[in-house]
Amino acid sequence: MSGEGVTVTGAEEYPVFESFDDYDLDENLLRGIYSYGFEKPSAIQQRGIKPILDGRDTIGQAQSGTGKTATFVIGALQRIDITLLATQALILAPTRELANQIYKVALALGDYQKVRAHVCIGGTSVREDIDKLREGQHIVVGTPGRVFDMVSKRNLRPDDLKIFVLDEADELMSRGFKDQIYDIFKCMPPEVQVCLFSATMAPEILDMTSKFMRNAVRILVKKDELTLEGIRQFYVAIEKEEWKVDTLTDLYETLTITQAIIYCNTRRKVDFLQDQLTKRDFTVSTMHADLDQKERDLVMREFRSGSSRVLISTDLLARGIDV
Repeated sequence: MSGEGVTVTGAEEYPVFESFDDYDLDENLLRGIYSYGFEKPSAIQQRGIKPILDGRDTIGQAQSGTGKTATFVIGALQRIDITLLATQALILAPTRELANQIYKVALALGDYQKVRAHVCIGGTSVREDIDKLREGQHIVVGTPGRVFDMVSKRNLRPDDLKIFVLDEADELMSRGFKDQIYDIFKCMPPEVQVCLFSATMAPEILDMTSKFMRNAVRILVKKDELTLEGIRQFYVAIEKEEWKVDTLTDLYETLTITQAIIYCNTRRKVDFLQDQLTKRDFTVSTMHADLDQKERDLVMREFRSGSSRVLISTDLLARGIDV
């Protein structure tokens, strides 16, 4: 089944759902969806939510900004039993920022259900994680390192887990989390539902699905549809590395740029570019993995509020961040 640049395999029995009302969702979840501002399902939601509701293992490929997060969060919220105060949904993300964002979406969409959720990420209090998990959480969102630590020490008990989600799976793999993810998988109940979402599907991702997923529904975006509509891409060919800063400042003098993220491929380049732009009277902030959690949170708050106009970052913010 295909349409709108989306191809679905293994789910020919599923129709395309045009309205959230058609899913037979919990009334309180539906209230949360509409209160959040959703009006109708996006393309990935039209095809991806129903298999998750039915307990099918699901592989979804979609870019950031397509509603991918809500696809698996809605599915998870519908599947959990609110009366059972135990971890029933576990969601892994490659960065602390993305994990925090997913956590906030889960709280917002599950507000009327009175869902309990917790985010387990590095750079935060281990003691607080342990206390929160002992209190009982329906949904846990986190990064692999901290989640594995909680699982291996039995602070996070997967006994009642119904659904396990990997978001931005290719980023999880490229950041060296493969072994930790495999170790977490081994602690899961054998009947757990596995959902994997990513912007791209590298061969190693598909190899992993064959080990841990059963008869999965695959929702794959065609290669020529990977860039979101409404985004125009340009590039400037520069012959020498030392010309880049001057070219960047020329662009700022020529174009009206109210706010921007500038990506660099190393932390050293982030610091170098910050120094060069500051000397040219630009007010800039930076983001990379060397910052502690409080510093990273402050940078994101300032950028989202508009008080910071230029954010220079490594690929830490390359996926899924809503700004």
